Amino acid sequence: MLIKKLLVVISLAGVFVAHSYADEAAVRKTLQAKYPQLSIESVSKSPVAGLFEVYANGEMIYADENANFILVNGSLINTSTRQNVTDESKRKLSAIKWENLPLKNAFTRVNGNGKRKIAMFADPNCGYCKKIEHDLNNVKDVTIYTFIFPILSEDSTTKGKGIWCSKDRVKAWNDLLLNNVTPSASPNCDNPIAENLEFGRRKGISGTPTLFLGDGQRIPGAISAAEIDRLLDDAEGK
Repeated sequence: MLIKKLLVVISLAGVFVAHSYADEAAVRKTLQAKYPQLSIESVSKSPVAGLFEVYANGEMIYADENANFILVNGSLINTSTRQNVTDESKRKLSAIKWENLPLKNAFTRVNGNGKRKIAMFADPNCGYCKKIEHDLNNVKDVTIYTFIFPILSEDSTTKGKGIWCSKDRVKAWNDLLLNNVTPSASPNCDNPIAENLEFGRRKGISGTPTLFLGDGQRIPGAISAAEIDRLLDDAEGK
């Protein structure tokens, strides 16, 4: 990951001391100046004095107000409640508002009345994507937006373009993922795959499948039909 290459993991012990907070904007400016390759989405105060949560490149890091010290790949735990503060913050910050998804770059299929909605970023060669396709077929009353997101290999890209260039994209997708039938269409038509990959890079989508619900919640990995159904109902406010 970009952050791992840029930053050094250090211990929090003895580094952060209680003092007045700097402004979040100042922390962002300082950190961005030191690490210009970072795509910083948010900076906010953590529950610990002098420590800031920074969400960048799809990862949560922590920094002091001068960005002299940072923590990568660590979890902040509230010892009173046993709550993983990092996981909860990352869950909220990794959400993408539905209206901010580039839906024109996805193909859709409708189960039942299609009143619920889910977006999926998937690689044509992804084993877990094949598994979740079986489960999605058993989810009722949902519109599924599929973003072809070939991150595993060049072969994934070729197959993904072939699917997009097919007259019936849903059939071509299902034929490949459910029946292992390679798309026969030429992969040379205009396609949104490069845009999908760039969007994923900016939003920290690093694995497939990655799902997004109507309320913006991000769900990484394959989950069961029953769990998808429950989450869809929750997202729709039922």
